[in-house]
Amino acid sequence: MSNIIKAFINIVNNPIIELTDYYEGRNRINNTGKALEVYVQDAFAGTIDEHDEDLRLRRFSEIYSYQGNQNNPPDLMLKNSDAIEVKKLQSKNSAITLNSSYPKAKLYADSPMLTKACKECEDWDEKDIIYTIGYTSDTKLNSLWMVYGDCFCASRETYERIKDTISDGINSITDVEFTDTKELGKVKRVDPLGITDLRIRGMWHIDNPNKIFDYLYVYDESKSFQLVCLLSRDKYDGLPIEDREVLDSLGVDGVEVLDVKIKNPNNPVKLLDAKLLVFGI
Repeated sequence: MSNIIKAFINIVNNPIIELTDYYEGRNRINNTGKALEVYVQDAFAGTIDEHDEDLRLRRFSEIYSYQGNQNNPPDLMLKNSDAIEVKKLQSKNSAITLNSSYPKAKLYADSPMLTKACKECEDWDEKDIIYTIGYTSDTKLNSLWMVYGDCFCASRETYERIKDTISDGINSITDVEFTDTKELGKVKRVDPLGITDLRIRGMWHIDNPNKIFDYLYVYDESKSFQLVCLLSRDKYDGLPIEDREVLDSLGVDGVEVLDVKIKNPNNPVKLLDAKLLVFGI
């Protein structure tokens, strides 16, 4: 079973900076966003330097229970483990666009935004979720954050309260015909001819980890590539001890494993123990 420590170690051992050039030759991928997704998939599967496509696919089948896309989140789910959402940014401090899906501290199987295939790919009710945010420029990967949702996203009740209040307000408008929808609302037959519908969608954004956690880590303009992973101390301690021992014994220049404290997303005056893994070249 894979995890964030294994992915961190795999990237440290195989830092691919010129993403598009690397994957264009292997997989005919000429899009930086898609190359980033494949790189993350390879990092967790341990297949960054595997050129046999049949072996890569077999490994993916062993590691992952689900692969989604932009319209069917999450992007990946590790078997009996975490979910992974990949986001590409072209500015190191720009906000992350989540579209109609609010930020998630955890991923729940009862979410109406998930497909049936995702809900039924394994027996699960709740998963931790890793937001993997790549800052790219043209063909190059400048930095990669891997941060657990519960390190910076509030509980689901915080977002659903706002969403439900807006949706209830919209649906309380009189003399308007509404229909069931996963969005905030959908109005049918707006005009006298009954030929116009109105979709009311939420557009969620959340700040970039470079901005959220600037009290822990400051982006280093002098480096070609930076990898930063953040997870709670409880999550870290629950990962296999053999993986933690490999991490502690890496002995690679630019790698740091730090004990830090982060703001509780539900109560910022309370601090939580966390682990920060850093690599830069």
